[in-house]
Amino acid sequence: MNLISTVHGYPYIGDNREWKKCLEAFWKKEITEEQFNSKMEAIRLNHLKRQQELGLDFITVGDFTLYDRMLDHATMFGIIPERYSWIGGKVEFSTYYAMARGKSDVIACEMTKWFNTNYHYIVPEYEDRPLQLTENYILEYFIEAKEKLGLITKPTIIGPYTFVQLSKGYDEKTKASFYLKLLPLYVKVLQELVDAGAEWIQIEEPSLVLSLDKDDIKLVQQIYRQLVESVPSAKIMLQTYFEGLSAYEDICDIPVAGIGLDFVHGKEQNTSSIRQYGFPKDKVLGIGVINGRDIWRANLAEKATDVHAVLSISGATKAWIQSSCSLQHVPVTTKSETKLESTLINALAFADEKIVEITSVTSYVRDDAWYGNKRVSDSMKAIETLSQHKMRKNEKVREELSLLEQNHFSRPMAFKERQSLQKEVLQLPDYPTTTIGSFPQSKIVKETRKAWRQQEISDDTYRDFLEKETARWISLQEDIGLDVLVHGEFERTDMVEYFGEKLSGFAFTEKAWVVSYGSRCVKPPVIYGDIEWTSPMTVKEVVQAQKLTSKPVKGMLTGPVTILNWSFVRDDISHEQVANQIALALRKEITALEDAGIKIIQVDEPALREGLPLRIENRDAYLAWAINAFKLATSRVKNTTQIHTHMCYCEFNDFIEPIRALDADVISIETSRSHGELIESLKQDPYDLGIGLGVYDIHSPRIPSVEEIDTILKDSIQVIPKEQFWVNPDCGLKTRNEEETIASLKNMVKATHKLRKLQSYPVQ
Repeated sequence: MNLISTVHGYPYIGDNREWKKCLEAFWKKEITEEQFNSKMEAIRLNHLKRQQELGLDFITVGDFTLYDRMLDHATMFGIIPERYSWIGGKVEFSTYYAMARGKSDVIACEMTKWFNTNYHYIVPEYEDRPLQLTENYILEYFIEAKEKLGLITKPTIIGPYTFVQLSKGYDEKTKASFYLKLLPLYVKVLQELVDAGAEWIQIEEPSLVLSLDKDDIKLVQQIYRQLVESVPSAKIMLQTYFEGLSAYEDICDIPVAGIGLDFVHGKEQNTSSIRQYGFPKDKVLGIGVINGRDIWRANLAEKATDVHAVLSISGATKAWIQSSCSLQHVPVTTKSETKLESTLINALAFADEKIVEITSVTSYVRDDAWYGNKRVSDSMKAIETLSQHKMRKNEKVREELSLLEQNHFSRPMAFKERQSLQKEVLQLPDYPTTTIGSFPQSKIVKETRKAWRQQEISDDTYRDFLEKETARWISLQEDIGLDVLVHGEFERTDMVEYFGEKLSGFAFTEKAWVVSYGSRCVKPPVIYGDIEWTSPMTVKEVVQAQKLTSKPVKGMLTGPVTILNWSFVRDDISHEQVANQIALALRKEITALEDAGIKIIQVDEPALREGLPLRIENRDAYLAWAINAFKLATSRVKNTTQIHTHMCYCEFNDFIEPIRALDADVISIETSRSHGELIESLKQDPYDLGIGLGVYDIHSPRIPSVEEIDTILKDSIQVIPKEQFWVNPDCGLKTRNEEETIASLKNMVKATHKLRKLQSYPVQ
């Protein structure tokens, strides 16, 4: 039996986020381009050495990025929108990062979710112009590993089918042209890698787990026949992940050297497909058996049994034992954690630990012997000990869930009737202006919070600082002219972590960072027990802010599905059960806010869509419980209490119905990079509740002009009635600096005032 251990990809951020710090130092011009390149090379090589030391047989290159891999591919192929004034040749960092972040005179490319993960990628924009191979960066990484470490690695590249599926700017008429221009460049990349000594090339095609029709299947077959015929010496591992492979029999007929399958999230379907159709004898089977998307220790005995079963039913004699997907979705190593209780830390496995699990399972299946002291029994004991933890035995929470009835999941009054009551109570002008919730987390805010957490300053000193910062920003918001204010969230590090710290059932790490987008890293909390509300979490701060102004101040909460999807979630009960536990806790917080006189409460659900199953046939079940969890949290408020929600980048064109089903009084949507598309969608399918389309992109440091926002507002009023129209940025402002935040919001308010004046005196 020929078995080797490998992973699709490895976290590129480093144990202490060295990658992020280097990138941001370069943006701030604290280091030169030469220093930046040198530091990034050192980080790359250290990651390869680490994987080698952990015992992987086959190490991957091309999984590293200087911002985002889809952006890397777009610039490598010369898919650069005309607005960036690129004239060909090597793409300079100024252009690359302008596409990612925008700059003063040009907007950034659109950003959206990578399948159903919390990672955001930059969407390539095809403009039907000639393409070119500007620079084969994957080849450079392969040669770098070969010459500096003596490693023959496995280069990885995002496949042409997935790349085009996730791009924009083409229709059915120009799609063929896109492929005709793109495929020769893929051929060139592959040939250069083979010529440099690459023995295997991994081509990632996660889009092959989506629902495929006959035309899709035919296209994929044509793509790979062309690639294999053009570079016959390339040994291609066609790698799929996140779900079971669609059109299994047809895809297996593609003349590639190997096919990788996910036996975690796609275990049932992939196993069934192999059992029904077999597996090609001439191909290597990639067995993705260790979960690349969670942080829980694997039962090694069970995983070894799974591998044996797959090998038995497939008849494969050559296989790669690997992660289910790239390990970029998990933190680097549990060795960085020193404060978690032993029961929990023993049950965790981050990227490094998962590699050890992969090599352990590989060696056992290959050699019929476990290596390492009690490795299998230790994994089983750790899992069992956690299952008996007292935090998983909260009878009060279980009883509350059992008593839920249907009327707990709906508002007692229809939107139009509520809207009339809310208008009378709130007395807001037409086109009310507001923000999403957070204001800049300045250096002094972060340093003061850090000093408090490290007990360098007293609780009173910290509380006094937060009160002064809140008061300052209430005053700034009034000066800017916003209609509905927020307290600024200066006490919060993260919109999920903050609530997790105040609810039972959560644990928190020190350095378990993962990338969300660009250099933005998050440290998801760990849901390991039953979740319970014990005391008010936000009431004091919001009430204090409300006392400082006559304008309404929103209560700010993170929704149950977002807390779920942006956490590492226990795997012993269903996600529906966990979401309902969170919803019950938030329901009590909302009641506390109402009792304190807060009339507008925002319950953000930016991650609602990202949890959507990739296969269409599985989506209705998810949406049913996810929408119900939001409604469980929000539906028992007074009719005069206005419920807001917010959503981040996603394809809203096909998600309007679930948004409507939430029955929130107002939704704000992050659409500044794809505003026109949503306008067109709303023309076809009008939205009948309150809605605020994000009028400028907060992920870019550029300040939008009044004229720019004015244009967006005038477009929006064509599809949104005045009674439903809200004006807001497209996301929270915590990552921006104060100067650009104030300038941008002032321009937003000025543009809104222009709109109000225009609507007051319509042209006859």
